[in-house]
Amino acid sequence: MRHLLSTRDLSKDDAILLLDTAAQMAATQSREIKKLPTLRGRTVVNLFFEDSTRTRISFETAAKRLSADVINFSAKGSSVSKGESLKDTALTLHAMGADAVVVRHWASGAPHQLAHAGWLDAAVLNAGDGTHQHPTQALLDAFTIRRHLVGLRGGAGDGHQDGTGADLAGLRVAIVGDVLHSRVARSNVHLLHTLGAEVTLVSPPTLLPVGVETWPCRTSYDLDATLAGWQPDAVMMLRVQRERMSGGAGAFFPSPLEYTRRYGLDGRRLALLPGHAIVMHPGPMNRGLEISAEAADSARSVIVEQVANGVAVRMAALYLLLAGERDAAGAAPSAPAHPEGTAL
Repeated sequence: MRHLLSTRDLSKDDAILLLDTAAQMAATQSREIKKLPTLRGRTVVNLFFEDSTRTRISFETAAKRLSADVINFSAKGSSVSKGESLKDTALTLHAMGADAVVVRHWASGAPHQLAHAGWLDAAVLNAGDGTHQHPTQALLDAFTIRRHLVGLRGGAGDGHQDGTGADLAGLRVAIVGDVLHSRVARSNVHLLHTLGAEVTLVSPPTLLPVGVETWPCRTSYDLDATLAGWQPDAVMMLRVQRERMSGGAGAFFPSPLEYTRRYGLDGRRLALLPGHAIVMHPGPMNRGLEISAEAADSARSVIVEQVANGVAVRMAALYLLLAGERDAAGAAPSAPAHPEGTAL
């Protein structure tokens, strides 16, 4: 694996390898010494052309936990604001010897161009491009689902009780809300399908993209019917991305109150879910719009855990791209050693 640009590029074996490696990384984070020497001497550049808090800090933390040198680049206040092109920025990073570039960009396809245009010789990780893809978010979501729901509906496969080696076969995931503008939804649909889960998108018709019928999932306009009748194991609420809506949110639904009434997750809808079901959200949340405080803070919510799991998943991605490539025989990479001398 040279780059991580899209979940559509991942085979089932690739996805499970990433999740299993993330489980190993997560195990190190409860130890007194959290830092691993794995990427010592490597340079990771966080190249962010869009505002971000969770994703940028998560990647920075992941790289530092692997002992990499980290350079944070923000478009604001840089030469980009003076008109510098993506190509020239990439050539600058190449001249500085970057080993990996984590890129978030407002234009769909920018990470792919960065990876394949020949401008730099570095691993490229897509941290979100336009409304296209956000692969590490989907991987951390799948990791969270596997940790909580392994073994339900036959979803454990041949894995262990902690989920290691397991796919998500037989599990049901409802993704609810602003699918049209969501790179998280696109990434999750393809990854969850690859791992064997069933996915239903629940959204008003104005917030479903053209061509969604070709995606490997079901669609529904009725949240109550989906929760009560389909009984999902996980419900993933999407943020209403008003900043991406030309004409404002009113161009897509009558009012915030109407949206909340039809598609918001609240206490009443929580009661429709199976007892084991979990509530997810990629963040940041619009409390009171797509999710109520009661749902966000309930015992079913794993939203804060998703943030923690994001560090482990991004550690795994950086490790596999920079230090853990498969050998010529195709064997999986061995676990990096912990500073205390024990394996992960």
